[in-house]
Amino acid sequence: MENLTLTGLLRKAATAFPSRRAISVSGKFDVTYSRLQELVEHAASLLVDHGVKPGNVVALVFPNTLEYVVMFLAVIRCRATAAPLNSAYTAEEFEFYLSDSESKLLIMPQEGIQTAKAAASKLNIPHFTVTLPDSNFTITLSSSSSSESKSNNTDSIAQLINDSSDVALFLHTSGTTSHPKGVPLTQLNLASSVLNIISVYKLTESDSTVLLLPLFHVHGLMAGLLSSLAAGAAVTLPAAGRFSASTFWSDMVKYNATWYTAVPTIHQIVLERHLSKPEPVSLKLRFIRSCSASLAPSIMSRLEEAFGAPVLEAYAMTEASHLMASNPLPEDGPRKPGSVGIPVGQEMCILDEKGVMQEAGVSGEVCIRGPNVTKGYKNNPKANDEAFKFGWFHTGDVGFLDSDGYLHLVGRIKELINRGGEKISPIEVDAVLVSHPDIAQAVSFGEPDEKYGEEIYCAVIPTEGAELKEEDVLSYCKKNLASFKVPKKVFITDSLPKTATGKIQRQIEAEHFLAEISHDKVPKSGA
Repeated sequence: MENLTLTGLLRKAATAFPSRRAISVSGKFDVTYSRLQELVEHAASLLVDHGVKPGNVVALVFPNTLEYVVMFLAVIRCRATAAPLNSAYTAEEFEFYLSDSESKLLIMPQEGIQTAKAAASKLNIPHFTVTLPDSNFTITLSSSSSSESKSNNTDSIAQLINDSSDVALFLHTSGTTSHPKGVPLTQLNLASSVLNIISVYKLTESDSTVLLLPLFHVHGLMAGLLSSLAAGAAVTLPAAGRFSASTFWSDMVKYNATWYTAVPTIHQIVLERHLSKPEPVSLKLRFIRSCSASLAPSIMSRLEEAFGAPVLEAYAMTEASHLMASNPLPEDGPRKPGSVGIPVGQEMCILDEKGVMQEAGVSGEVCIRGPNVTKGYKNNPKANDEAFKFGWFHTGDVGFLDSDGYLHLVGRIKELINRGGEKISPIEVDAVLVSHPDIAQAVSFGEPDEKYGEEIYCAVIPTEGAELKEEDVLSYCKKNLASFKVPKKVFITDSLPKTATGKIQRQIEAEHFLAEISHDKVPKSGA
C-alpha cells in the first residue's frame, strides 16, 4: 500500500490497456486510454505553466463532458486539489464554495458560467475557459486577461510525483441545518475507495457503463467514472452532458453497457419510462447498482423484473470517499432487500452514545474506519469533535448489523421521527408507501407537534394515470403500519423537490409541503 495513489492506478490501467476505449461521448467520438493519458498530461502541463502549484485548489464547473474529465485528472496529476462545483449554483452559492475551498483558480467550459464567473471576479480568483473540439485536438486554456495557451512542454509535469498524502479532491457534504462541511480527500482515500469498488463489483476491462449522475458529486465521480477508468473499463458520457431518460437506454445498448449506478429517483424514472414505453431489453447486464438514498424493496423487485439483472443496493457518503457497504454480486452471496449490504474494504461497527459496540440486531450509530475515510473536515473543529470519537468516524446514521453482518439502516439520527416517545424510521414508512401499486414516489418526514412532540407527514407522486386520494393512502398505511406510524396527512403532488444530485432531503420536503398546509392544493413544483 506504500504510496498508493489514484493517479498511479489510472496510469497503470492506461499502460495495460492503451488501445481500449476509455471514454465515449455518445454519438460523437471515442477516446482510448493512451489518448486520454496524453490529453491529461498535456493539460496538467498547461496548469503548471499557469502557476498551479501542489496543494492549490482548482474549482471546476462543467457538465459531464470530456473537458471536465481531462481537467479533473489534470488537476490532481499536478498535485493540486480538484473542487468540482454544480453549475446550477447562484452567484452567492458560488461565492461561498469558492471562498470556503480557498480556490486559487476557476475553470469552466468555453461558453462560461456567468454566475460562477461573477463570484470568482468578486473574490479576485482568476478564471479560465477550456476548449477541446474533439479527441484529436489538445486542451486549450483561455482567459480574458491572457492569450490562448497551447504549451507542449510536458517536462515540468514529468518531474512531479504524486503522493498518497496529496489532497486530490475537495467536496462539500449536503448541508441540512447549517452550511455544508468541507471534506478534503487524499490520493490514498480515493485510491482505496476505487479499489474497494472494483473488488466488490468485479469490474474489469470487459465492463462498460453509461454515466447518469453528475460528476460534481462523489457517487458519479467515484463509482461511475474513476473506478471504471482504474479497471480499464469503458465509460459513456451522454451527448447532452447530463442524464436524459429519452436517450439513456439507447446509449446503454449502443455502447454494450454491462452495468450502471444511480440514485433511487433516477431508477424510478428509468423504470417508469420503460413501463410506459417499453424498449427491448437486449442487454445482458451483470448488475444494477443503487446508492445515495434508500431503495424501497418494491422498487428493487420491479427493477430486477424489468431489466433481468440483480439490483445491488449500497451505502456511501462523501467522508468515506463514497463506498462503505454493498450487497454482493449473486455469486458472492445473497442480496437482501432493505439492507445496504456488508462492509467493503473497511471496518464497521454499531456504537451506542457511550461508544459501546452493539450486538447483532441492536440499533445504534453506524461507525467506520479505514484508508478511504477523510482525516477530518476543513477548518471545522466542532464538526470533527462530533464525528471522530472512540477511534471511529461517526456517520450520523442509525442502523444495525444482522447475524450475517449485513447493515440495515433505520435513518439519519436527526431524521428519526419521535412521536410521543415512539421512534419512527421514515425509511420504513417510505417503503410501505411505494409498495402501493398507485404510488410512484414517496417521502415521509417529521414536523414539531404540540401534542406528540413530532408528527409524521408524507408526500406521494401517483403513478401515471392513477386517481389516488388521500384516504386511499391512509387506508393502505393503516393495513401495513403500526397505528403510531401512520401519517397524519398525505400530500399528493406531481413532483418532489430534489437536490442537484437527485437526492430527496426530508427537511426540504417538510419545508416545501408544510408551508402549503393551509392551502387547498399543493403547488405543482419541484425538481
